Amino acid sequence: MEFWHWLAIGAGLAALEIVAPGTFLLWLGAAAGIVGLVTLAWPGIGWEMQLVVFAVFAVLSIAVSIKFLRNRPTETDQPHLNERGQQLVGRQLTLDSPIVNGTGRAKMGDSMWQVAGPDYMRGTTVKVVSVSGTVLQVEKV
Repeated sequence: MEFWHWLAIGAGLAALEIVAPGTFLLWLGAAAGIVGLVTLAWPGIGWEMQLVVFAVFAVLSIAVSIKFLRNRPTETDQPHLNERGQQLVGRQLTLDSPIVNGTGRAKMGDSMWQVAGPDYMRGTTVKVVSVSGTVLQVEKV
C-alpha cells in the first residue's frame, strides 16, 4: 500500500467519527495517519510491516486516550442529568402516605416515590438525604 492509502484511510476514519461519535474511530484514524507518514518516510516498507505498525499505534493511541480521558472527566453544570433520583437529594417532599415500618410514599410532581426513613405521619414535610435505587431516603425537616 502507498502512503496516500493510509492517509485516506485515516481521514475516512476521522470523518466517520463525526457520524458515529465515541472517540474510538478518531484514534484508529490517527494510527492510520501515522502509518501513512511512516510509509512516506520509508517507501520500501512491506504491507505486513505496515499492518504491524498500524496495530501497534492503534493499541497505543486507544490506551493513551482511555488513560487521558479517565483522568479528566467531562465537567458539566448538570452532573446528575441522567440520574433522576440523585437530582432529588436536598428537595423537600410532603408524605402522601405515612412512613410505617420504615417505608412510605411521597408525591413529587406527577410521580409517586417510595420513601424510607423513620416512621412519620401523612403530611409530614421531609427532606431527601440520599437515594438507594428508586427509594428515597428521607428525614424530617
